[in-house]
Amino acid sequence: MSTTKKTISVISPFYNEELGVEAFFARLSSVHAEVAERYDLEVIAINDGSKDNTLSELIKAQPRYPFLTIVDLSRNFGKEAALSAGLDYATGDVVIPIDSDLQHPPELILEMLAQWEAGFEVVLAKRVDRDTDRAIQKFSANSFYKLHNYISDIDIPADVGDYRLMDRKVVNALKALPENRRFMKGLFAWVGFKTTTVEYKVEPRLSGVTSFNTWKLWNFALEGITSFSSAPLRIWSYLGGAISLLSFLYALYLILKTVVFGIDTPGYASLMVAILFVGGIQLIGIGVLGEYLGRIFVETKRRPVYIVREVIGRG
Repeated sequence: MSTTKKTISVISPFYNEELGVEAFFARLSSVHAEVAERYDLEVIAINDGSKDNTLSELIKAQPRYPFLTIVDLSRNFGKEAALSAGLDYATGDVVIPIDSDLQHPPELILEMLAQWEAGFEVVLAKRVDRDTDRAIQKFSANSFYKLHNYISDIDIPADVGDYRLMDRKVVNALKALPENRRFMKGLFAWVGFKTTTVEYKVEPRLSGVTSFNTWKLWNFALEGITSFSSAPLRIWSYLGGAISLLSFLYALYLILKTVVFGIDTPGYASLMVAILFVGGIQLIGIGVLGEYLGRIFVETKRRPVYIVREVIGRG
Protein backbone atom coordinates (compact mmCIF):
# COMPACT_ATOMS: atom_id res chain seq x y z
CA MET A 1 0.00 0.00 0.00
CA SER A 2 1.00 3.62 -0.43
CA THR A 3 3.03 5.27 2.35
CA THR A 4 0.66 8.25 2.26
CA LYS A 5 -1.42 8.43 5.41
CA LYS A 6 -4.95 7.09 5.11
CA THR A 7 -7.88 8.37 7.15
CA ILE A 8 -10.10 6.26 9.37
CA SER A 9 -13.62 7.63 9.80
CA VAL A 10 -15.41 6.29 12.87
CA ILE A 11 -19.13 7.10 12.96
CA SER A 12 -21.09 6.65 16.16
CA PRO A 13 -24.70 7.58 16.99
CA PHE A 14 -25.27 8.98 20.49
CA TYR A 15 -28.66 8.85 22.18
CA ASN A 16 -28.73 9.62 25.92
CA GLU A 17 -25.13 8.47 26.45
CA GLU A 18 -23.81 11.38 28.57
CA LEU A 19 -22.10 9.15 31.14
CA GLY A 20 -20.08 7.23 28.58
CA VAL A 21 -18.76 10.00 26.33
CA GLU A 22 -15.32 10.42 27.92
CA ALA A 23 -14.61 6.68 28.19
CA PHE A 24 -15.62 6.10 24.56
CA PHE A 25 -13.25 8.71 23.14
CA ALA A 26 -10.44 7.69 25.48
CA ARG A 27 -10.65 4.10 24.19
CA LEU A 28 -10.75 5.27 20.57
CA SER A 29 -7.81 7.58 21.12
CA SER A 30 -5.76 4.74 22.60
CA VAL A 31 -6.52 2.54 19.59
CA HIS A 32 -5.55 5.29 17.17
CA ALA A 33 -2.25 5.84 18.97
CA GLU A 34 -1.15 2.36 17.87
CA VAL A 35 -1.58 3.19 14.16
CA ALA A 36 -1.09 6.97 14.20
CA GLU A 37 2.02 6.76 12.02
CA ARG A 38 -0.02 5.30 9.16
CA TYR A 39 -3.56 6.58 9.75
CA ASP A 40 -5.28 9.83 10.62
CA LEU A 41 -8.52 9.59 12.58
CA GLU A 42 -11.81 11.42 12.35
CA VAL A 43 -14.81 10.61 14.52
CA ILE A 44 -18.30 11.63 13.45
CA ALA A 45 -20.48 11.68 16.56
CA ILE A 46 -24.17 11.96 15.69
CA ASN A 47 -26.29 13.34 18.51
CA ASP A 48 -29.63 11.76 17.65
CA GLY A 49 -31.91 14.06 19.62
CA SER A 50 -30.62 13.09 23.06
CA LYS A 51 -32.78 14.24 25.97
CA ASP A 52 -29.96 14.31 28.52
CA ASN A 53 -26.63 16.20 28.49
CA THR A 54 -25.03 14.11 25.74
CA LEU A 55 -24.56 17.10 23.42
CA SER A 56 -22.95 19.17 26.19
CA GLU A 57 -20.59 16.31 27.05
CA LEU A 58 -19.63 15.92 23.38
CA ILE A 59 -18.87 19.64 23.11
CA LYS A 60 -16.81 19.51 26.33
CA ALA A 61 -14.82 16.58 24.96
CA GLN A 62 -13.99 18.26 21.66
CA PRO A 63 -10.99 20.35 22.81
CA ARG A 64 -9.32 17.18 24.16
CA TYR A 65 -10.09 15.17 21.03
CA PRO A 66 -9.49 17.33 17.95
CA PHE A 67 -10.46 14.47 15.64
CA LEU A 68 -14.09 14.85 16.78
CA THR A 69 -16.87 16.29 14.60
CA ILE A 70 -20.33 16.57 16.14
CA VAL A 71 -23.40 16.29 13.93
CA ASP A 72 -26.39 17.43 15.99
CA LEU A 73 -29.71 16.27 14.50
CA SER A 74 -32.81 18.40 14.95
CA ARG A 75 -34.64 15.58 16.77
CA ASN A 76 -34.47 11.84 17.34
CA PHE A 77 -34.65 10.26 13.88
CA GLY A 78 -33.57 6.76 14.96
CA LYS A 79 -30.37 4.80 14.61
CA GLU A 80 -30.78 4.03 10.91
CA ALA A 81 -31.06 7.74 10.07
CA ALA A 82 -28.15 8.60 12.37
CA LEU A 83 -25.97 6.04 10.61
CA SER A 84 -26.97 7.54 7.27
CA ALA A 85 -25.92 10.98 8.54
CA GLY A 86 -22.58 9.56 9.64
CA LEU A 87 -21.97 8.00 6.23
CA ASP A 88 -22.77 11.32 4.54
CA TYR A 89 -20.32 13.29 6.70
CA ALA A 90 -17.48 10.75 6.84
CA THR A 91 -14.54 11.55 4.54
CA GLY A 92 -12.15 8.69 5.38
CA ASP A 93 -10.63 6.01 3.19
CA VAL A 94 -12.33 3.51 5.47
CA VAL A 95 -15.50 4.06 7.50
CA ILE A 96 -16.33 2.18 10.69
CA PRO A 97 -19.77 2.45 12.37
CA ILE A 98 -19.56 1.60 16.07
CA ASP A 99 -21.90 1.85 19.06
CA SER A 100 -21.01 4.50 21.59
CA ASP A 101 -21.91 2.33 24.61
CA LEU A 102 -18.62 0.37 24.27
CA GLN A 103 -20.33 -2.97 23.76
CA HIS A 104 -18.38 -2.94 20.51
CA PRO A 105 -14.70 -3.08 21.59
CA PRO A 106 -12.77 -0.34 19.72
CA GLU A 107 -9.60 -2.46 19.88
CA LEU A 108 -11.08 -4.69 17.18
CA ILE A 109 -10.48 -1.85 14.71
CA LEU A 110 -6.81 -2.87 14.57
CA GLU A 111 -7.74 -6.34 13.32
CA MET A 112 -10.22 -4.83 10.86
CA LEU A 113 -7.53 -2.58 9.41
CA ALA A 114 -5.23 -5.57 8.96
CA GLN A 115 -7.92 -7.34 6.94
CA TRP A 116 -8.51 -4.20 4.86
CA GLU A 117 -4.82 -3.93 4.14
CA ALA A 118 -4.95 -7.57 3.02
CA GLY A 119 -7.41 -6.57 0.28
CA PHE A 120 -10.89 -6.93 1.76
CA GLU A 121 -13.38 -4.12 1.15
CA VAL A 122 -15.80 -5.00 3.96
CA VAL A 123 -14.77 -6.44 7.31
CA LEU A 124 -17.70 -7.65 9.42
CA ALA A 125 -17.53 -7.81 13.20
CA LYS A 126 -19.37 -10.93 14.35
CA ARG A 127 -20.30 -11.47 17.96
CA VAL A 128 -19.36 -14.90 19.29
CA ASP A 129 -22.04 -15.04 21.99
CA ARG A 130 -25.24 -13.42 23.19
CA ASP A 131 -24.53 -13.57 26.92
CA THR A 132 -25.64 -9.95 27.36
CA ASP A 133 -29.07 -10.63 25.81
CA ARG A 134 -32.19 -11.88 27.52
CA ALA A 135 -33.64 -15.25 26.48
CA ILE A 136 -36.40 -13.63 24.40
CA GLN A 137 -33.83 -11.49 22.59
CA LYS A 138 -31.68 -14.54 21.75
CA PHE A 139 -34.69 -16.45 20.44
CA SER A 140 -36.08 -13.54 18.42
CA ALA A 141 -32.68 -12.70 16.90
CA ASN A 142 -32.05 -16.29 15.80
CA SER A 143 -35.58 -16.57 14.42
CA PHE A 144 -35.27 -13.29 12.53
CA TYR A 145 -32.04 -14.24 10.76
CA LYS A 146 -33.39 -17.66 9.78
CA LEU A 147 -36.72 -16.30 8.52
CA HIS A 148 -35.23 -13.31 6.71
CA ASN A 149 -32.56 -15.29 4.92
CA TYR A 150 -35.09 -17.97 3.94
CA ILE A 151 -37.57 -15.61 2.28
CA SER A 152 -35.20 -12.90 1.01
CA ASP A 153 -32.82 -12.89 -1.93
CA ILE A 154 -30.24 -11.10 0.27
CA ASP A 155 -28.67 -13.00 3.15
CA ILE A 156 -27.92 -10.98 6.28
CA PRO A 157 -25.03 -12.56 8.23
CA ALA A 158 -26.23 -13.84 11.59
CA ASP A 159 -24.91 -12.11 14.74
CA VAL A 160 -23.44 -9.24 12.70
CA GLY A 161 -24.63 -5.75 13.57
CA ASP A 162 -23.60 -2.33 12.31
CA TYR A 163 -20.03 -2.66 13.60
CA ARG A 164 -17.87 -3.20 10.50
CA LEU A 165 -15.19 -1.63 8.36
CA MET A 166 -16.11 -0.41 4.87
CA ASP A 167 -13.85 0.80 2.08
CA ARG A 168 -14.62 4.21 0.59
CA LYS A 169 -16.06 2.61 -2.56
CA VAL A 170 -18.55 0.70 -0.41
CA VAL A 171 -19.64 3.88 1.37
CA ASN A 172 -20.10 5.67 -1.95
CA ALA A 173 -22.33 2.83 -3.14
CA LEU A 174 -24.45 3.08 0.02
CA LYS A 175 -24.79 6.85 -0.32
CA ALA A 176 -26.11 6.39 -3.86
CA LEU A 177 -29.10 4.34 -2.67
CA PRO A 178 -32.21 6.52 -2.82
CA GLU A 179 -34.64 5.07 -0.26
CA ASN A 180 -35.80 7.02 2.77
CA ARG A 181 -36.91 4.10 4.96
CA ARG A 182 -33.55 2.50 5.63
CA PHE A 183 -32.83 -0.91 7.08
CA MET A 184 -29.06 -0.56 7.25
CA LYS A 185 -28.21 -4.21 7.90
CA GLY A 186 -29.97 -5.11 4.68
CA LEU A 187 -28.40 -2.27 2.71
CA PHE A 188 -24.93 -3.21 3.95
CA ALA A 189 -25.50 -6.76 2.71
CA TRP A 190 -27.16 -5.68 -0.56
CA VAL A 191 -24.20 -3.68 -1.90
CA GLY A 192 -21.89 -6.70 -1.64
CA PHE A 193 -18.12 -6.24 -2.23
CA LYS A 194 -15.25 -8.47 -1.08
CA THR A 195 -16.05 -9.39 2.51
CA THR A 196 -14.45 -11.15 5.45
CA THR A 197 -15.33 -11.55 9.12
CA VAL A 198 -13.58 -11.03 12.46
CA GLU A 199 -15.04 -12.16 15.76
CA TYR A 200 -15.45 -10.36 19.06
CA LYS A 201 -17.07 -10.80 22.45
CA VAL A 202 -19.75 -8.28 23.36
CA GLU A 203 -18.83 -6.21 26.40
CA PRO A 204 -21.36 -5.03 29.01
CA ARG A 205 -22.73 -1.53 28.57
CA LEU A 206 -20.53 1.03 30.30
CA SER A 207 -23.53 3.07 31.43
CA GLY A 208 -27.21 3.65 30.78
CA VAL A 209 -29.74 1.23 29.33
CA THR A 210 -30.52 0.22 25.78
CA SER A 211 -33.27 2.12 23.96
CA PHE A 212 -34.36 -1.08 22.18
CA ASN A 213 -37.14 -3.00 23.92
CA THR A 214 -38.95 -6.13 22.69
CA TRP A 215 -41.62 -4.10 20.87
CA LYS A 216 -39.06 -1.96 19.04
CA LEU A 217 -37.06 -5.04 18.08
CA TRP A 218 -40.22 -6.67 16.70
CA ASN A 219 -40.98 -3.61 14.57
CA PHE A 220 -37.34 -3.50 13.49
CA ALA A 221 -37.61 -7.10 12.30
CA LEU A 222 -40.80 -6.28 10.34
CA GLU A 223 -38.96 -3.37 8.73
CA GLY A 224 -36.17 -5.68 7.64
CA ILE A 225 -38.48 -8.33 6.20
CA THR A 226 -40.67 -5.90 4.26
CA SER A 227 -37.62 -3.98 3.00
CA PHE A 228 -35.99 -6.91 1.26
CA SER A 229 -38.68 -9.49 0.51
CA SER A 230 -42.09 -9.63 -1.15
CA ALA A 231 -42.62 -13.17 0.14
CA PRO A 232 -45.25 -12.12 2.73
CA LEU A 233 -47.45 -10.85 -0.10
CA ARG A 234 -46.92 -14.05 -2.07
CA ILE A 235 -47.74 -16.18 0.97
CA TRP A 236 -51.17 -14.61 1.28
CA SER A 237 -51.87 -15.31 -2.37
CA TYR A 238 -51.10 -18.99 -1.76
CA LEU A 239 -53.07 -19.01 1.49
CA GLY A 240 -56.08 -17.44 -0.22
CA GLY A 241 -55.93 -20.06 -2.96
CA ALA A 242 -55.70 -22.86 -0.39
CA ILE A 243 -58.70 -21.56 1.57
CA SER A 244 -60.70 -21.21 -1.64
CA LEU A 245 -59.87 -24.80 -2.59
CA LEU A 246 -60.86 -26.09 0.84
CA SER A 247 -64.09 -24.09 0.68
CA PHE A 248 -64.90 -25.60 -2.73
CA LEU A 249 -64.23 -29.13 -1.46
CA TYR A 250 -66.38 -28.49 1.61
CA ALA A 251 -69.19 -27.18 -0.62
CA LEU A 252 -69.03 -30.41 -2.66
CA TYR A 253 -69.19 -32.38 0.59
CA LEU A 254 -72.32 -30.48 1.70
CA ILE A 255 -74.01 -31.03 -1.66
CA LEU A 256 -73.33 -34.77 -1.61
CA LYS A 257 -74.42 -35.02 2.02
CA THR A 258 -77.67 -33.21 1.23
CA VAL A 259 -78.40 -35.42 -1.78
CA VAL A 260 -77.72 -38.64 0.13
CA PHE A 261 -78.98 -37.88 3.65
CA GLY A 262 -81.23 -34.88 3.15
CA ILE A 263 -80.91 -31.38 4.63
CA ASP A 264 -79.92 -31.13 8.27
CA THR A 265 -79.99 -28.05 10.46
CA PRO A 266 -76.69 -26.16 10.17
CA GLY A 267 -74.84 -25.57 13.41
CA TYR A 268 -74.43 -22.00 14.67
CA ALA A 269 -71.04 -22.72 16.25
CA SER A 270 -69.47 -24.11 13.09
CA LEU A 271 -70.86 -21.21 11.08
CA MET A 272 -69.39 -18.63 13.47
CA VAL A 273 -66.03 -20.40 13.51
CA ALA A 274 -65.89 -20.33 9.71
CA ILE A 275 -66.87 -16.64 9.56
CA LEU A 276 -64.38 -15.58 12.22
CA PHE A 277 -61.59 -17.67 10.70
CA VAL A 278 -62.04 -16.25 7.20
CA GLY A 279 -62.51 -12.74 8.61
CA GLY A 280 -59.28 -13.03 10.60
CA ILE A 281 -57.38 -14.27 7.56
CA GLN A 282 -58.65 -11.31 5.54
CA LEU A 283 -57.66 -8.79 8.22
CA ILE A 284 -54.15 -10.26 8.50
CA GLY A 285 -53.80 -10.11 4.71
CA ILE A 286 -54.92 -6.47 4.72
CA GLY A 287 -52.36 -5.78 7.45
CA VAL A 288 -49.56 -7.26 5.35
CA LEU A 289 -50.66 -5.15 2.38
CA GLY A 290 -50.72 -2.14 4.69
CA GLU A 291 -47.08 -2.67 5.67
CA TYR A 292 -46.00 -2.46 2.05
CA LEU A 293 -48.37 0.39 1.18
CA GLY A 294 -47.04 2.31 4.18
CA ARG A 295 -43.50 2.00 2.83
CA ILE A 296 -44.63 3.23 -0.59
CA PHE A 297 -46.50 6.13 1.07
CA VAL A 298 -43.39 7.25 2.96
CA GLU A 299 -41.06 6.85 -0.03
CA THR A 300 -43.27 8.91 -2.36
CA LYS A 301 -43.05 11.92 -0.02
CA ARG A 302 -39.27 12.11 -0.58
CA ARG A 303 -38.64 13.67 2.81
CA PRO A 304 -34.99 13.76 3.93
CA VAL A 305 -33.76 10.87 6.03
CA TYR A 306 -32.60 13.32 8.73
CA ILE A 307 -32.26 17.05 9.41
CA VAL A 308 -29.07 18.52 10.86
CA ARG A 309 -29.45 21.30 13.42
CA GLU A 310 -25.74 22.07 13.61
CA VAL A 311 -22.33 20.65 12.73
CA ILE A 312 -19.73 21.41 15.39
CA GLY A 313 -16.03 21.06 14.85
CA ARG A 314 -15.60 20.74 11.10
CA GLY A 315 -13.48 23.45 9.56
